[in-house]
Amino acid sequence: MTGRVPFGFVGLGQMGQPMASRLADWPGGLIVYDAVPARMEPLQAGGATAATSVEELARSAAIISVMVRDDDQVRAVVEEAAAQIAATRGPGVPDRAAPHVIAIHSTIGLGTARELAARHGSAEVEIVDAPVSGGFMGARDGRLAVMFGGSREAYERCRDPFGRWADLVMYMGPAGAGTQAKLARNLLHFVAFTAAAEAQRLAEAAGLDLRKLARVVRHSDAVTGGAGSIMLRPTTAPLDAADPLREILEHVRALGEKDLALALELGACLGVDLPMAEYAMANFAAGLGLPARKEPE
Repeated sequence: MTGRVPFGFVGLGQMGQPMASRLADWPGGLIVYDAVPARMEPLQAGGATAATSVEELARSAAIISVMVRDDDQVRAVVEEAAAQIAATRGPGVPDRAAPHVIAIHSTIGLGTARELAARHGSAEVEIVDAPVSGGFMGARDGRLAVMFGGSREAYERCRDPFGRWADLVMYMGPAGAGTQAKLARNLLHFVAFTAAAEAQRLAEAAGLDLRKLARVVRHSDAVTGGAGSIMLRPTTAPLDAADPLREILEHVRALGEKDLALALELGACLGVDLPMAEYAMANFAAGLGLPARKEPE
């Protein structure tokens, strides 16, 4: 069913436009809709069909991707699409096809996906949350990561089309789990921005070229994997003494605590307040699942 019927895409903004464009040659055809008609024109030129409404799109598409601005817009699109599907495939209408899937890619509130799944989910339609990470560049290049929340069956049906714009489609759990994963991922992203600002203040006080420092950071993070490289364990519980990762993480702890101490020393010399570094110093070992190192007596 997935490869033989049209794929629907609602919301053709900065992220939706490049995501949808990568489905231009989808075997069953691509149907698109956006409240701004001009956004549909480039996709029409590439062979997509422009719908005049969400309801029109929902009449044909077996999987509908939703990439709109906020929770209110998501609710409106899901309600319109689900109502149309129910009218088309409701009680008394013979149809043994798999349920339609409405996949929410927008970053939404914690309970929104579960609420919509509970309210509109049925034998005819399944609501899933599948937020993405990787930004416009990842969407353009087909390098996004998708965090999927829904049934395993829906996940398997969505892997192929989602793979057109993502090179990682990860099953996270039932509806709502995708959003939870996205919020955790973005917490790391934006806390890191705050840490980057603190590092820049320190470098600026030392008279360093911030653009050159930024090039070093981007270069080395591309090599090491940045903060994600330390996310190795399936739990945040204290590390067992026999864990094979213990020696590796003890080495990380030693390096991290040494370098944080030196950065704090530099900050003190330059009169730069470094609250993020102080917090990191106090909590670095525990974050690795290790006790803090004992100071030599």
